[in-house]
Amino acid sequence: MALRRTTKQKLYRYIVYAVLIAIVVWAAVSTNWAKIGPLFFNPEVAAKMFPGIITTALVNTIWFTIVAFAGGLLLGIFLALLKLSSIGPFRWIATAWIELFRGLPAILTIFGVAFIVPIATGIRGQELGGPVVLGLIGLILVASAYMAETIRAGLQAVPKGQTEAARSLGMSPMKTTFWIVVPQGFRIIIPPLTNEFVLLLKDTSLLFIAGAFIWSKELTTFARDATTQNSNATPLIMAAILYLIVTIPLTRFTAYLERRMARQR
Repeated sequence: MALRRTTKQKLYRYIVYAVLIAIVVWAAVSTNWAKIGPLFFNPEVAAKMFPGIITTALVNTIWFTIVAFAGGLLLGIFLALLKLSSIGPFRWIATAWIELFRGLPAILTIFGVAFIVPIATGIRGQELGGPVVLGLIGLILVASAYMAETIRAGLQAVPKGQTEAARSLGMSPMKTTFWIVVPQGFRIIIPPLTNEFVLLLKDTSLLFIAGAFIWSKELTTFARDATTQNSNATPLIMAAILYLIVTIPLTRFTAYLERRMARQR
């Protein structure tokens, strides 16, 4: 006798659940916890990490992310407006900037700003603010390129009728852009910008290549140094947990914003 469609769907779900549970049980049983525990989940090593991993590493990571995001956002708005400009050279400059910093790996950009720029300009890195500041500048350049494309797409998604209505009321092109187009465009791109913030949070780990002082270490550098000092990987696991504690709520918030925007549209 043929099964009904709803019955087939329920049966399929039960099979999937059973397979997933079997995989989890198999992984838990087959894992050598006696060997993994001391190497990756050592409570004594974990205790040594506090409070520095919170008060220094996590705080620095969040602070670096905010600075890089704010700088990238401001520069990204400027680049997006240049790319939408009716003046050819402005569009060419913006396109070249965006393609360059989107095409290069972020770690190479940070390396170039931290080491090549001081040598090329003849100015010592300390005079420019030290390795962390130089690394942040490199991260801002990378973030600006990605944000510029996101912002440009958002501005172009605003219906042209909004611009035409504003111009018919006597508003200048500049006022129309900043008071009509930009606010509506940003409402569209809030979810992808939140995703960019999450990506920047993780990309702060690349600042290690520029070097760091003890007081300026972010999560990954802090955990890496602690792993070397203790010959134990527990600090890396702790750093991963802290990253998840910060990023998972942000990604859930992004998903909520995307659903809300979809309902409004």
